[in-house]
Amino acid sequence: MNADEIRAAQAPLKEKYRAQPDFALVTLKAEGRVGENVTCKVETGRAMVEAGLHPATGGSGLSACSGDMLLEALVACAGVTCGAVATAIGIELRDAKVRAEGDLDFRGTLGVSKETPVGFQRIRLQFEFDTDANEEQLATLMKLTERYCVVYQTLAHPAKIDISHSIRRG
Repeated sequence: MNADEIRAAQAPLKEKYRAQPDFALVTLKAEGRVGENVTCKVETGRAMVEAGLHPATGGSGLSACSGDMLLEALVACAGVTCGAVATAIGIELRDAKVRAEGDLDFRGTLGVSKETPVGFQRIRLQFEFDTDANEEQLATLMKLTERYCVVYQTLAHPAKIDISHSIRRG
């Protein structure tokens, strides 16, 4: 896709969303089923992924780790956003790599230490480019990628999460 094609694809959507803001609100969904051996099968829309305990919490390492999946979602979203922004502003990327790594202290997850938080304590997102773009162009690319990456923004400014349950018997 080139800059004109991406603008052409997005222009009618932007116009519609300006005129009818309610159409811009889309609810994405994920569903999983708790399985055997402390796993959860999650339908990704493309395939079924079986998530399980990380080896640091007693898992076998044979199932996907949800922490890894979170980082993978960040990399995927940041990569797609970066590619779209680069195309839109005319930066040619011959190659681009996106890496995410995050630090977890499993004492919190396993309840070993109540003072240790559960979850990532720090996440690092790194981009590596093969491009002729100058530093000013790359700064703009990074600023816009950060601004428009849904997963990054959700992690940086957490959404309110409502938790509920229901019971189905027999």
